[in-house]
Amino acid sequence: MNSLSSQQLKVCFSPQLIKSYADENSIIMVIDVLRATSAICTALHHGAEKVIPVVDVRVARDYLNKGYIVGAERNGEIVEGFEYGNSPLAFVGDHVAGKTIVLTTSNGTFALAAAQMAHQVIIGSFLNLDTVSEWVKNQKRDIVLLCAGWKQRFNMEDTLFAGAVVSKLRAANTGLSLSDSSIAAEILYAKAKDNMFDFLENTSHRNRLRSMNIEEDVRYCLIPNTTTVIPMLKDGNIVKMER
Repeated sequence: MNSLSSQQLKVCFSPQLIKSYADENSIIMVIDVLRATSAICTALHHGAEKVIPVVDVRVARDYLNKGYIVGAERNGEIVEGFEYGNSPLAFVGDHVAGKTIVLTTSNGTFALAAAQMAHQVIIGSFLNLDTVSEWVKNQKRDIVLLCAGWKQRFNMEDTLFAGAVVSKLRAANTGLSLSDSSIAAEILYAKAKDNMFDFLENTSHRNRLRSMNIEEDVRYCLIPNTTTVIPMLKDGNIVKMER
């Protein structure tokens, strides 16, 4: 890629750092592989009309009391009083078709809130890797891949996905200028791509989910290209991008 290009591709490892990487002219791709952005892609793929991301569990509970389908997760577990957490498998099926889903999570919805100042906010996961990478390839603005991380700290799985996007854009010879963080993410992905499930064996969130006996979610979230949906933030809601 041309390092002198004025258009940049940057990876931000934590929502706390987003103002150092993005501004109101940027396109931000929010990434929370395990599991919020995978759940959002899954819900929209199965026909949900929109997803409303909320940061506060109390707000999510208000929606629950009004009859909405609500996913509420904290520390990897379903919040007491809710039927769903942030497992993407909970949103597979006809029960979400035509519905509005409300979602609050430990990390993903916080990252979405941090990204709202951008020109455009989209959602990335391995489930829509090729589609979202192809869309990004054709944009003219700076691109920031925002890793939700774990409680605003670096995590491995979001960085691997960011590296996968960087790798695809480099292969397409888009001419984007890479930040050091983008180069680091791509190097990490190159080491992991042949078996990401095993590569993540000893990572903190994989261990967390293993202790809850929900490794099926991990396997699902690492399957590439099961949907062509590109979720985008519009007026505070996440909807399917019309293309």
